[in-house]
Amino acid sequence: MRPLTPIEARVLGTLMEKARTVPDSYPLSLNAVVSGANQKSSREPVMAITDAQAQEALDELKRLALAFESSGSRVARWEHNVQRALGIPDQSAALVGLLVLRGPQTAGELRISAERWHRFADISSVEAFLAELEERSEAKGGPLVVRLPRAAGAREQRWAHLLCGPVSFMPETSAPMAASDQGSLQERVAQLEDEVAQLRAAVQFLQGRLGLSPPGQAE
Repeated sequence: MRPLTPIEARVLGTLMEKARTVPDSYPLSLNAVVSGANQKSSREPVMAITDAQAQEALDELKRLALAFESSGSRVARWEHNVQRALGIPDQSAALVGLLVLRGPQTAGELRISAERWHRFADISSVEAFLAELEERSEAKGGPLVVRLPRAAGAREQRWAHLLCGPVSFMPETSAPMAASDQGSLQERVAQLEDEVAQLRAAVQFLQGRLGLSPPGQAE
């Protein structure tokens, strides 16, 4: 299977989500697909897909056997076919769908986000399915997720999907400080140094008046 475009991935993820969260409205019409794909919540990034773009994506997903058009309705309705097309269980499909819609996440975040998709017993269960997706053999189509480098100070690594091809990433680092922020910091440091010097002078004055020896010196 070729890598999906971002719009194709968003449309596929929308079909996967609505199949689990609003089964009474599923399969989806074109209008429902567009509305779901353009949601501002639970989407990373937020997109503005047109009807024409969504229809083109659906046609391509159908050609790739990842989606199909339902029959028996006056309005065309669409369903996903991810489990069969990719040969993965429902639990794995839920994790892939969440990563497609919401971007990179940790195993803990995925467990929380998946509550309406599939209820995982614990984080270890999520990690086990992610590991299977990461180690998927080339004979079955290759890995579907990748483990990202751990961010500085983070306890957990994040995961990303590979439906759109290899992920380009750089280790997360702190953003460089703006010049204005550096100037403010330098001013604050200088102010604190002045205050420390004044306090030191005051302490030495009091020690002299009281006849005390400076700390570290014998009386």
